[in-house]
Amino acid sequence: MEDGREEEARRSIPVRKLVERFRFDVLAGEAGLDRPVVTGDIHRPGLAVAGYFAHHPVRRIQVLGKTEMTFAAELAPEVRQYRFAKLMHPATPCLILAHGVEAPPELVAAAADRAVPLLSTPIKTTKLISLLTDFLDKALAPRTTMHGVLVEVYGIGILLIGQSGIGKSETALELIKRGHRLIADDAVEILKTAEGELIGEAPPLIENLLEIRGLGILNVMALFGAGAIRLRKKISLVVRLEFWDSRKRYDRLGLDEEKIRILDTELPLVVIPVRPGRNLAVIVEVAAMHYRLKLMGIHPAREFAERLDRAIAAGAEEARKLARFFEEAYD
Repeated sequence: MEDGREEEARRSIPVRKLVERFRFDVLAGEAGLDRPVVTGDIHRPGLAVAGYFAHHPVRRIQVLGKTEMTFAAELAPEVRQYRFAKLMHPATPCLILAHGVEAPPELVAAAADRAVPLLSTPIKTTKLISLLTDFLDKALAPRTTMHGVLVEVYGIGILLIGQSGIGKSETALELIKRGHRLIADDAVEILKTAEGELIGEAPPLIENLLEIRGLGILNVMALFGAGAIRLRKKISLVVRLEFWDSRKRYDRLGLDEEKIRILDTELPLVVIPVRPGRNLAVIVEVAAMHYRLKLMGIHPAREFAERLDRAIAAGAEEARKLARFFEEAYD
C-alpha cells in the first residue's frame, strides 16, 4: 500500500472490553472474559431456546431478552438445562441477558461449566443490540495507518500525502487559517466502515496537534479555537504533493482521473507538483470545489474536450491549431 502500513484485515476484541465499555455485570464464566469477539453481528437465539439449533451462529454474541426468558421459564427443567448447555458453544464469545431479566440457575450453571461469560444489563434488548452493533462495527473495522495530513475543506475530507518535508503540515496550517479544519497531522488512522467508506481520525496521542518545522508542536485548538478541529471525517479525496519534476508529464486538462487504493477501496487522487511560488492551500481549496462540481455532474475538462471535438469535426481551423498546441505542450 502506498504510504500506508496495513494491519490485520479483521480485528478482534476480548469480551472483557465489552464488560468495561457497557458496565455489564458478570454472572458466571469469568474465566472466559478473554474470549475474542470477531464479528459485529448480534444474535437473539429465540429459535435455539425453542430447540432449533440448525444454522445457529455460534460465533456471534448471543442476547436474550424478556421474550426468550419468559418462554424458557415454561420449559421443563431438564429441557431448559439441555438447551442452555447447548447455547454455551466453545466458539461463542458471551451471552448477555438484557432488560435486567433474572438468570435461571440452569443458565448460570451452564455458563460456569463451559467458561462462557454470562453477562447482565438493565439496557432494553433492542437498544442494547443497537449499541453493541455500533460499537463493534467501529472496533472490528479493517484499519490502517497512513503518513499524511487529513483536513476538511468545504465539507470534503482531503488526505494530503507525500514524502516527508514537502509541506503537508504547512499547507494544512494555511488551510486552517483560511477557515478549514484539521483532523489529523502526520499519522492518520483510517478505518473502513461496513458501507465501504473510509473514516480518518488522529491517534489519541496527537489529537489537535500540528507539527511545523522550525516552530515545533502546535495546539491547533488552543491557537485557532474549537472550530478549527474535527475528531473524524470521511475521506473523499486524496491529494499527493510531490516535488516538481521537469521530466515528468503532468495532467494539464484534468482528463486523466487517477485512483489510489486504501483498504481495498478506490479514492480519486490528485497529484500536485510543488515548486516555489505555488499557493498549495488555494490549489487544495480549488481541488475540493472541483471535486464537488464533479459530484454534481459538472466536468469542465470533458466539456472542453467535447467542444473541441465538435469544432474539429465541423472543420474549424482554429480548433485544429488549438488541438496541435495541446499535443505539442504535452510532448
